[in-house]
Amino acid sequence: MKRVGVIGGGQLAWMMADAAQKLGVELVIQTPSEYDPAVLIAQETVFAPVDDASATEILAQKCDVITFENEFVNLQALSLLAQQGVCFRPRLEALAPLLDKYDQRCYLRDLGLPVPQFVALDEVENIKSKIEYLGFPAVLKSRRHGYDGQGTFIIQDFATLEQKLSDESKTKTLNQSLFLLEEFVPFEKELAIIAVRSVEGEIVTYPVVETQQEQQVCRRVIAPAEITPNQVAEIEAIAHTLLNSLEVVGIFGIELFLSADGKILVNEIAPRTHNSGHFSLDACETSQFEQHLRAVCGLPLGNPALQCASAVMVNLLGYENSYSDYQSQRQKIAEIPQAHIHWYGKTESRPGRKLGHVTVLLDNQNRESAGAYANEIARTIESIWYPR
Repeated sequence: MKRVGVIGGGQLAWMMADAAQKLGVELVIQTPSEYDPAVLIAQETVFAPVDDASATEILAQKCDVITFENEFVNLQALSLLAQQGVCFRPRLEALAPLLDKYDQRCYLRDLGLPVPQFVALDEVENIKSKIEYLGFPAVLKSRRHGYDGQGTFIIQDFATLEQKLSDESKTKTLNQSLFLLEEFVPFEKELAIIAVRSVEGEIVTYPVVETQQEQQVCRRVIAPAEITPNQVAEIEAIAHTLLNSLEVVGIFGIELFLSADGKILVNEIAPRTHNSGHFSLDACETSQFEQHLRAVCGLPLGNPALQCASAVMVNLLGYENSYSDYQSQRQKIAEIPQAHIHWYGKTESRPGRKLGHVTVLLDNQNRESAGAYANEIARTIESIWYPR
């Protein structure tokens, strides 16, 4: 039986449980808190922060291969373990150009992939000349550790930019206070694709989806996205180029913009399972979590095809500070036909925190627009979940 070590114990690791059982894989988790979701499903847990390489050395002794639930790791320290023969999938060299958002932008640009215009803000003296190059509005991003909208700000003018940089620098060390500034893309849609690459180099992609964000946090995912076949082909080609260039083994989430004039731009890369692929748990023959475990264990990849006409996934986000399990709301949502609720078992709710998600499978019969139908279902779920 294969033992897979997972660095990170949040809901992404927790959702690997069913796939692990199906494939005969044992999961060993490295995570700091006994209350993290994946502790409940782990064969064994190493309680330590995800960037604690000495704990990862202990994890490695218990596993055949190590993978990642999140990217907040210390690559330099982990590289010493890799040199000693510890097997990381994806390999550390594939993560290296992606963890810093400025490095990621440069890597994508140098690959010839389409990205928004961008500049680094590593020296205060040259900010004015750089912002003149991009203009306002602009997007300010922390180069490291941004997640679920944290560290991303829409900037309307220079005074706001100076204030935000000043505020952020007060709460971070010098290395963490480096920023990326990029052009604001007036997109028509935000899109995403989940792609996986096997040990043998086979690549499988899931249907391109539309993601709907509010305050830089994903609220809804509609699968498949209503875009042209040429746009689908272009996005799939981007995924192939990226995964082959990095020689990845494992699954990646790729977020993109569709501009008003029909151009595709790459927004961000997540080197792991991704929120935009959660619909696959219920809507696809092989979920993204099973697919990832198949890849890192060297097993044949599965079929990513939708088993329904379309699907909508809605994140159940915290909207208050509470210890409620929201049983009554979940029960009402579960009454929606073809609804599948995944509740992450977190003990504390706070605004914006991902507490669970619901996927509804749709048949779209006699409907002119699958997207409009999906949005209608999403509004129904949110009217139940969020207080009026």
